[in-house]
Amino acid sequence: MTPVPRILIVDDHQLAREGLKAVLDGEDAKVVGMASTGEESVAMTAKLEPDIVLMDVRLGAGIDGLEATRRIAALGLGARVIMLTLHEMPAYVREALAAGAAGYVVKDTAIEDLRAAIAQVMAGRSALPLDLVGAAMRATTVTPKTLDPAEILTPREQDVLDLIAEGLTNKGIARKLEISPATVKVHVERIIGKLGVADRTQAAVVAAKASPAVD
Repeated sequence: MTPVPRILIVDDHQLAREGLKAVLDGEDAKVVGMASTGEESVAMTAKLEPDIVLMDVRLGAGIDGLEATRRIAALGLGARVIMLTLHEMPAYVREALAAGAAGYVVKDTAIEDLRAAIAQVMAGRSALPLDLVGAAMRATTVTPKTLDPAEILTPREQDVLDLIAEGLTNKGIARKLEISPATVKVHVERIIGKLGVADRTQAAVVAAKASPAVD
């Protein structure tokens, strides 16, 4: 049975926070907290360890939702961020993926679609609008041929990428690095998003191209 997702809502508007809580909190989801700033969202994630963080991109004061997402990803707790925003901008989608977001949902979407996105992310998949992702990938000038993973991946993500290139499965990587398979899955999805590739096979190709030749 799929566990009931524990959700942290992050939005600088109280009405938005309360409205989301009213429609999501129930038998199928549990809202464990609400934050109004990026800094507060990071602190509450560390304290409450939610499964899902619904994160607005633009927050009124302090760091924005993208930076908050980066800091939450750096905690390594397995919380997965879904950006929930008014902005249908490919640049934001690209930045959200690079920051480690697992989903991107526009605020005028139907509540059923938001619930579906949460379910997808809880199942270990990404929840991304294919049209915006396609536009984001077309807009970037970085290609796998010229990309240097060392410039955009964290040291841990680089470790995971190296093991992907060796052909290890998520379970094999988890054993090698002494972390959970769920954490490996999160790292793999972030690597795929940051590299702008379609899957782990293409990520391995990028890793191979970036590796120095051995005489």
